[in-house]
Amino acid sequence: MPHPQIKFGTDGWRGIIADDFTFANVRTAAEAVAAYVHAKEDPAKGLCIGYDTRFGSKAFARTCAEVVAATGIPVLLADRITPTPALSFGVRGRKAAGGIMITSSHNPAQWNGVKYKAWYGGSGKPSIIAEIESFLGTPVAKAAMPAPITEVNFLPDYLTAIENFADLGLIAKSGMKFAVDSMYGAGGTILSEIFTRIGVEHVQIRGEANPLFPGINPEPIEPHIRALGEAVVAHGCQAGLCTDGDADRIGATDEHGNFVDPHKIFSVLLSWVLKRKGWPGAVTRAFNTTKMLDRIAAKYGRELIEHGIGFKYVCDLMLEREIVMGGEESGGIGFQRHLPERDGLLNALLLANVMAEEGKTLGQLVADLQAEYGEHHYGRIDLRIPDEIKNGAIARAKALKTGDVGFAGMKILRQETLDGVKFYLDNPEAATKPNAAETWILLRASGTEPLMRIYTESTSPENVKKLLESAREFALAS
Repeated sequence: MPHPQIKFGTDGWRGIIADDFTFANVRTAAEAVAAYVHAKEDPAKGLCIGYDTRFGSKAFARTCAEVVAATGIPVLLADRITPTPALSFGVRGRKAAGGIMITSSHNPAQWNGVKYKAWYGGSGKPSIIAEIESFLGTPVAKAAMPAPITEVNFLPDYLTAIENFADLGLIAKSGMKFAVDSMYGAGGTILSEIFTRIGVEHVQIRGEANPLFPGINPEPIEPHIRALGEAVVAHGCQAGLCTDGDADRIGATDEHGNFVDPHKIFSVLLSWVLKRKGWPGAVTRAFNTTKMLDRIAAKYGRELIEHGIGFKYVCDLMLEREIVMGGEESGGIGFQRHLPERDGLLNALLLANVMAEEGKTLGQLVADLQAEYGEHHYGRIDLRIPDEIKNGAIARAKALKTGDVGFAGMKILRQETLDGVKFYLDNPEAATKPNAAETWILLRASGTEPLMRIYTESTSPENVKKLLESAREFALAS
């Protein structure tokens, strides 16, 4: 049944600690998960429960474990801070009925959340999340004797998997130097420990757990990633590798300290996988990601599947058919042969792997892509605006027609509405650049917050800036 304070979104429920994210509400969410498992899964297989570095996460995880165990479902409870992909790997590897992860990923420090991971080691499908929501507030029968809660370390099996997936020997021989940044989150010192063990020179920043995430949101984008860029330059590194609050997303900086956006990371990894590995399968990308991926997939004769925004769509496709790689705009990138799940730690190792194999810095790899596939420049702004302004802007955007002057004086070539309202624009600059990127802009309203996100891709940073400003003015116009 609907609950006034608990709403599961694309990857679970999140809320403000001590406001709506309370022990009472966490118990309600855990009861709904337990009810779902009793109704639709095999409760004897148990649930895995993990937590990140946020305030109260360990206690919230213990509370979930006690609620679930009281209904007769055995629990494997993390005995330490655990990255989300490690928890997902544990769910699949131990053949559990599912998993609960206490995290709010990249959100600011005052937030926490409950993510549900299904038996296959990835986010619950929308149908699963809807069923869990339907059990909110429904009493769950207590078992005559609570099931056991066993504390376990999910890290060893997971670390073995990611270390075997990447070529650590090649990275060790490369002579490359890296800066690594966990943003005070669940990635902790994992990458640093791997690099130390294999003899890779590196520098670690923000590797200690700190629930306040001082001075930043634990999201590996500008401006929060700037300290990593500074460390790269100060220590003469060839790249900076960054994971978000629960280590399922990747961010990076090049050897000059410049932010390398997730689109370029995805493109670097995809190009390497198709050129060097030849792994089979289609490529998937979210509606708001770079069109460079389409060009890379086309070069290697791979199908490119565009889908809605959120990793759940990647996960669904990976469960249905052969997918080599899929991802989203925010740095969530996954490989079917590993997990139907985002994994920032694995992707950090793979970026180092690509650099080692190609013998190039991260900046050089990005420059090579821009030269081969055309310059693609990307930008995004988030507008926190009242729902009536947000919804009005979307309605006005949908009313625009092909041939109208849309944004930054550019005419609309076509409109798409797969997830938000997206316009392809007639950019005069494209005529002056060989192999120019398509210019597009996307307006997307949040379904759960007074928030509108605007995304754009074009032929130059200057065009990106003009387009975002034009779209901001459009959104705020009454």
